[in-house]
Amino acid sequence: MLHSRADRALIRRHRPPGASALLSCLILSAAAGCASVPLEEAHTLVSYDGLTSNNGKITKAKFKIEPNDLAAAKTIYIEPTRVSPNADPSIKKPSESALIANVISRALCVGVSDRFQVVDRRENADVVVHATVTRILPTNATMAGVSTATSLGASFVIPVPVPRLPVGLGGLAVEAEARTRDGKQVGAMVWAKGANAITTSARVSQVGDAYSLASSFGSDFSKMLVNGKTPYKGLPKFPSAQKIKSSLGGRPKYPACERFGRSPGVKDFAASQIGLPPSWTDKQPAVVGQWAP
Repeated sequence: MLHSRADRALIRRHRPPGASALLSCLILSAAAGCASVPLEEAHTLVSYDGLTSNNGKITKAKFKIEPNDLAAAKTIYIEPTRVSPNADPSIKKPSESALIANVISRALCVGVSDRFQVVDRRENADVVVHATVTRILPTNATMAGVSTATSLGASFVIPVPVPRLPVGLGGLAVEAEARTRDGKQVGAMVWAKGANAITTSARVSQVGDAYSLASSFGSDFSKMLVNGKTPYKGLPKFPSAQKIKSSLGGRPKYPACERFGRSPGVKDFAASQIGLPPSWTDKQPAVVGQWAP
């Protein structure tokens, strides 16, 4: 490893022209690059009473969990995620909105499998979960393409990953609740998150950012149900073996999760690095619930 002043001077002399300026510009612009998605109640839950805010700056959420009522539950049913008619008025292809809904359902199903047995009929479940996409903030696909080209080009100039251009970022808002067989609400969450220029890969699709964020919501809500407490405190835990297997495209723990398809895994990660639309790799048939106000 190089440490001396002479070594550092040598690196500066051999650094491609303009590399420092380019890196500084990208980092400074990315620091301010985060899409804003409002946290708002969309009237898809039976009750909004008793919700607590996580006071998050990146992930905005209000939630409620009743651990005592969940303690005796052993089986769970995941309804296909719905898409509100008000969620995606500017998304051109309904199939893309359906893809987002399916990713949420898949993430919920895999996530709750850490504690509950997932069943394929709601009448066999102690707890039923339903989620609704309430807002999709579209990604500017043209700017995502420009950002991908810029990032790939910059990677030949500077030896570190560069953030995407903080323009045209998308976002996602979702509501979900869990109810017992007799209809009692034992968990609820109102959630919103915008893409950021550093950790969200630019993909040439109107739902590129929403796709990346969909599994994040599924993870937050399922973690709350599994642990019976807020998912926003404490140190991150290493994912379970079944989660890792599912994220790589393997068979889910319970057959009931198969109806939401399997994660495209490594091939989707590779596709995201060069900006390909998520629909190119995630071709599982979307299972989307009928909208009911």
